[in-house]
This record gives sequence, C-alpha cells and structure tokens, in this order.
Amino acid sequence: MMPSIQTLCAVVCALAIFPAHAQTRSADPAIPHLEKRGLATQLIVDGKPFLALGAEPPTSAPSNLEYLRYMMQVMADTGHQNSAAIAVGWSWIEPEKGKYDFRIVDAMIKDARQSRLRIVLVWFGSWKNGLSSFAPAWVKADQDRFPRAQMGDGRSLETLSTFSENNWEADGRAFAALMRHIREVDQSHRVIMVQVENEIGILGDTRDRSPRANQAFVAPVPVELTDYLQKHKDELLPEFRKVWEAAGFKISGTWEAVFGKGPKTDEIFMAWNYARYVNHVTEAGKKEYPVPMFVNVWLGPDWGLNGYPRGEAEDHVQDIWRVGAPQVDMFCPDAYLSGSATQGVADAMIDLTKRYTRSGNPFFTVEANSDSRGAAHAFYAIGQHRAIGYSGMGEGGLLDWFTKTGMNLPAVVTPPGAGSPETLFGFGGPGSSKPLPPPPPEYEEQPLSQAFLILAQIAPQILAHQTNGTIAGVALDDHRPSERVKLGNYILNVGFPTGRRAPDVAPDPVGYGLFMEAGPDEYLLAGNNLLITFTPDTPGPPIAGLAVQEAGRFDASGKWVATHFLGGDDSVISSDPPAENQSGSGVRLALGERAIQRVKLYRYR
Repeated sequence: MMPSIQTLCAVVCALAIFPAHAQTRSADPAIPHLEKRGLATQLIVDGKPFLALGAEPPTSAPSNLEYLRYMMQVMADTGHQNSAAIAVGWSWIEPEKGKYDFRIVDAMIKDARQSRLRIVLVWFGSWKNGLSSFAPAWVKADQDRFPRAQMGDGRSLETLSTFSENNWEADGRAFAALMRHIREVDQSHRVIMVQVENEIGILGDTRDRSPRANQAFVAPVPVELTDYLQKHKDELLPEFRKVWEAAGFKISGTWEAVFGKGPKTDEIFMAWNYARYVNHVTEAGKKEYPVPMFVNVWLGPDWGLNGYPRGEAEDHVQDIWRVGAPQVDMFCPDAYLSGSATQGVADAMIDLTKRYTRSGNPFFTVEANSDSRGAAHAFYAIGQHRAIGYSGMGEGGLLDWFTKTGMNLPAVVTPPGAGSPETLFGFGGPGSSKPLPPPPPEYEEQPLSQAFLILAQIAPQILAHQTNGTIAGVALDDHRPSERVKLGNYILNVGFPTGRRAPDVAPDPVGYGLFMEAGPDEYLLAGNNLLITFTPDTPGPPIAGLAVQEAGRFDASGKWVATHFLGGDDSVISSDPPAENQSGSGVRLALGERAIQRVKLYRYR
C-alpha cells in the first residue's frame, strides 16, 4: 500500500517550517530573489529593487511562437509593462516521458531579451483552473499509474489526485528539468519569478473522496501540523483559529476529531495535501534555480460551499499552507474585483489587499482587471501595502484584446515534439517577408496601461519610499468618496475633483493615488481623478498653503523635470470663502500632464 503524501513528507516538513514569505536567496546574489529592505519585502533583480508591472497573455499563446513574439512586442511598446506573465504547459515540454522539448521556453527568453521585458513564468503542471488539462497525454491516459481525484458518487474528475507519489514525482521531475534549463540558458535573468501550478483545488466537491483520500482523512492529523498550530496558537489567522477553537483546540486525532465535522474541515484537509504536493514540486525546481516562487488563488467566499477550488491557499487556510509548503514564497490572489450593493469596488480591493498581506505575505497579483478597477488597485496595493508589483489579464486588457483579434495575428504553432514550427497562415512565419502588424492603440489606452505609464515613471521613488514607510495609497469610488491619509507632518484630505474648473460629479467612478513624503513639507503625488488638500498635523500655524506646485516627470537619470508651474485656476477649489483652517486650494491629479505633481507646502494663520 502506498503511503500518504503527509507521511512521506513528515520529516522534511518537520525540519523546514518557515513562513511563506521566507526570502528566496541563493549563493549567487545576481539571481532574482526576495529581500527584506527596511519596512518592505522587495523583489531584487540584477542586484536592484524591481517593481514588476506586467500583463498575462492568453494561456495558450506561447505555443504559437510568432503570436508570442508579437504580444511581447505590444507589451513592451504600448502597454508600459516591464514584465510579462508567460505560461509553460507540462505537455509542451515533456510530450513523451523523459523527452524534453524547450523550444518554446528558448523563444520566450529570446523574445523577452529583445523586447527588454522580464518574465513571470507560469507553470501549468498538474493543475490549471483546478483541472489537469495541461498534463501530458502519457499521464492523462494512464489512470492506474497517475490516479485522479474522485467525487462522493465515485466519479473521477479530470484532476490529478494529491494522494499519489507518482503524480507529484512526475510533476516535480518535469519542473526541475524546466528550471535547470532556464538556469543554463537565461544568463540575462529574464525569468524573475515563477508561479507554481494555477488555481489548484477540488471542484465539484468539498474534498477528494477517492479511496486513498478517504484513508488519509480518517488517519491522525500529522504531528508536524498540530505541533506548529500549538506553538503558534496565538498567531493564527482568526478565521482558521475559530474553527480549531470550536473543535476544542485538540492536538491529536483524525481530521474531524481535531477540526470538527463539515466542509471547513474538508477544506483544511485538502489545503494540507495540496500544500505538501506543491511544496515537493517547488522544492524540486528551487534546487535547480531558486528564483522566487508563488501560488495564485482563485478567490472564493470565506469558507464558502461552492464556486471555487477547495484546498488552494485562500487566506483563511494560509496557516495550513505556511507549515505545509515552506518553499512557497507568496500567496497571490487573482484580483478580479467588483462591487456590490453594500460594498464598493474600492472597499473590495482594500479588504482583499489587507487579507493577503497578513502574516508578512508580500502582495503581488498575476491576474487582475485591466480597467479602472485594476488601475486603482495597483496604485493602492503598491502605495499602501508595499506590493512588489501588479499584473493585469482580465476584462479590458491583453486577454480580451488578443482573444478577439487572434485570428488576424501571427499564427505559427509549434506542436510538441515536432521537428520545426508549422506555419498555418504564413503571417510573419519563418522565411516570411511580411512584417508584424503595428501595436494596437486601444491597448495602450486601457486604464491599467495608463496607470503603468505613471508608475513606471516613479518606480525608483516608490521603491525607495516603500522601505521607510513614507508612502501611502488610496482608492475611491461612490461608496468610498473620500479618505484622510496621515503622512508626515500633514493630513492629506483626498476626494473626487470639485470646484470652479471641475464638475461636482467625478468624470470617472474610480479615483486613485499614490503619495510620497519627499521632505518635511514636500510631497510627490501621482494618480488620477483626485483632489487633495492638506491639513497640518503638528503644532504651529493651522493652515497649509501651496508654496510650490509643479507637474512634471523624471528623466532617465532620475532627475525631476517640471513641465508646468501650476497655480490659480489649476489649484483654486472654489470662489467661496474656504472652510475653517483650509486655504481654498488643492492639487488635482488627472491622467496626462497632471498625473505626477510635486508640491511644497507652507503654513500660516
């Protein structure tokens, strides 16, 4: 009888219990890694902090080499990204057991080098969207050797079971081969992070109910898990701690004895087993090339019963993942956000970011809205929670655009194991003189691209201020129309634009901003659709006025270049007498020439 994965990994886990945000370091400091710098954990690339601003093309895009080249060109030329989240399917690189084909990987790295982009590699190994659709045919077809998860009625799912040594060893070997190849060919460090698997978990039931899974479910909870929970009892996240408390804080027994009966225990059980599986795969890859590695999370309701995979690293089970997958550096939510009748989109993004930065987890998302919601969230997460970056994929973004127009784009498909690429439409293919089409202007105009244009300008300043805490971010909508931000010696009163030169109703339902304290009375402000006024927060004269207000940019050397000296109509809020202890002037941020401003304040009575 094959032992359960928790038994096989017990010794390893007992010796390697680290927080999920442990710094990814190697003997070579030039290899991309996470590093704690002051108050921030930052991504270090080529020895310097790096703010990852990216996009993810359609998942199957890299299997078409010309299509991939075109998309990376578009991202580099019009999207203002410095990174691209590119998928690699297990079936693409190991179409036959033990025979590897890395042409797609080589083309990806070559294209990234030519377009000056970095790569966040997305490994579609055992799971993608909870299913095993990217596993090779030789794995899928051999169900006896590579068993699948089952539902309660006995039906098999198209999901490799976590309770199989063969499954996680095969995935781990392929991933190790991939990372070894990247180490050998990627001398310019194009690959800066890796997502291991994609949106893992059981769909259609609350847990795997195959015979092996049922056997593990009635076995004792592994000692390394209960020892960790007992040791860190007062540090556990409240949602998880409440479940354990309701069952009596037991430290031995079956899963139901320790955590109680019901779907919450099923989810805890699956979280442990997915964490152990992913930790094995991640560890195999890191032994070859230890760049930062993370898992993404298909967001679901807190302990919800349906609609999302069970067992992934949702924030309410991250304590389980921390002890079960110490090799995983970050838990990264897919930030597809929407509001409701009771909660606006701004509140939703604030809540999400707070939940996924608990226990020191660095914030990053590889999938997010590319409309104004994504733009606002990027500013808020980077400014308020020191996110290491942000990446868009969904509505209004790269995925939308290329999916709609894909038939008119290059189409050179590289079948796994084929001798040479097959030109389907002859568009820009090998030997073709037909050039690639120009980048689409509509992609450059999407809100997240415009937000990245601003963030890329001030990335060095952001990274410096993240380390010492002199930075803040806001996101506003009609549910949250204003915010008071304490930063330095002043309160920043942030709201939507109003006044003589602006309508009373904001032109866009979302506003966002990022603020940095550049000196005792000086601020660097960036964003869109905001009005900021200042209130002194230290003893002295009660009114703050604008001594200097400039719109501008930073040149290639990082020097501030003022393009407009603002005042008068640019800053006067109203012709009416100002409110008590207010000057009647403020800073309006808007996309374009007013998106980045530097102000110096003075005080009077």
